[in-house]
Amino acid sequence: MKGKDLFLAFFRVGMLGYGGGPSSIPLVKKEVVERYEWLQEEEFSDILALANTLPGPIATKLAGYIGYRVNGWSGMLLALLASVIPTVLIMIFFLSLISTYKEKSWVTGMTQAIIPVVGAMLVAMTWEFVDKSASTLGWIKAILLMSISLICIEVLHIPVPVFVLAVLLIALLLPVRNKVTVAASDGEERI
Repeated sequence: MKGKDLFLAFFRVGMLGYGGGPSSIPLVKKEVVERYEWLQEEEFSDILALANTLPGPIATKLAGYIGYRVNGWSGMLLALLASVIPTVLIMIFFLSLISTYKEKSWVTGMTQAIIPVVGAMLVAMTWEFVDKSASTLGWIKAILLMSISLICIEVLHIPVPVFVLAVLLIALLLPVRNKVTVAASDGEERI
């Protein structure tokens, strides 16, 4: 049953992930975190961060790893095939359709209309990550880290994989300070 579910999950992502890898990330999250619950949200965030540091298309990296994690090598192959086959078939179909009817207004309208939809999907997923960051780091640290990230990536033009890898290395090297609540003898909690 897992094989069938893996194939269907990544087939849906491949069919609906119009606009490339980034637009398919919210769809992958919906399938593997919400629908099938193969991963927790934190695990998905970690996998996504690591996948962004590696070369290659994000959707296939996610499909390969998640497929392997859920059902071993056969799961990996199923998830990869399911995510690639629809894309290839749709691309062949749409490119031949678009090249045949590229002068028609409905083709131009179709290609222009999908851009805001993909943007809205990415904004919704971004807000989820911002909210999650704020709940774990606090709003001040989250906003500070987002600002530094924006400056490094957009102003200083540091490549995203290099920046993500640097942040991961810094996080590994810095100690984490966990607040421990201890019940005192007078019944009050102390940190």
